[in-house]
Amino acid sequence: MKTVNIHEAKAHLSKLVEEASKGEAFIIAKAGKPVVKVTALNAPTGAQIRRLGFMLGQISVPDDFDRMARRRSSESSAVVHETAAGHTSSPLGCR
Repeated sequence: MKTVNIHEAKAHLSKLVEEASKGEAFIIAKAGKPVVKVTALNAPTGAQIRRLGFMLGQISVPDDFDRMARRRSSESSAVVHETAAGHTSSPLGCR
């Protein structure tokens, strides 16, 4: 979030208000210390802001959802590449 001093806020108030109305809140500071926060009237506040867990009980994830990822991981670690000189190396550069 951007911070502007009072002098700058006075000089560019129209532009700053336009940005705030589009959701880009800003802080006005006096002598380098934050004084007020300017946000759009329709900006969500406090309890209106959605947090992690807001869909608790509304969705379910299968117990084996990551089985394919584990299988691919183990397969890729077993892959060995042969170079033109006949040397072998793994995808991580280990021999």
